[in-house]
Amino acid sequence: MAEREYGIADAERVAGLSGLELLQAMIAGRLPAPAMGKTLGFRLVEVGPGTAIFEGEPGPHLLNPLGIVHGGWALTLIDSAAGCAVHATLPAGIGYTTIETKVNMTRAIRADAGTVRAEGRVVAQGRQIATAEARLLSADGAILAHGTSTLMILHPR
Repeated sequence: MAEREYGIADAERVAGLSGLELLQAMIAGRLPAPAMGKTLGFRLVEVGPGTAIFEGEPGPHLLNPLGIVHGGWALTLIDSAAGCAVHATLPAGIGYTTIETKVNMTRAIRADAGTVRAEGRVVAQGRQIATAEARLLSADGAILAHGTSTLMILHPR
């Protein structure tokens, strides 16, 4: 299997793709994945209209001074899953950005926790604002964190 490409797809490669099509192309390796995913050890693995699922592997590079995975990693996964769930509903040429993400951590995440899964879904969507929620689950299905995001829909000028 070829090594995953990371970076930013040029405008010609994404022109005319809906959000769902763009995300599906990233999963398939036809478009580069975000570099942040390489840095933080997570990736988009599944997407559908209004849903997005990421998986990630915690590790020693993510530990806080107390020896557990930093909460910012969980927040980033939840923000990514919620945001991509919204992105998967958008037509070509329409973008989004996070206004706010709120997360509740429910369990400590250890470096050796194995693969965790962030499952995001759209809760409500209007012309300018959308809300989505996501859960971060351990390999055995325990909820590690859960949260909500408010996102702004970006229309071309």
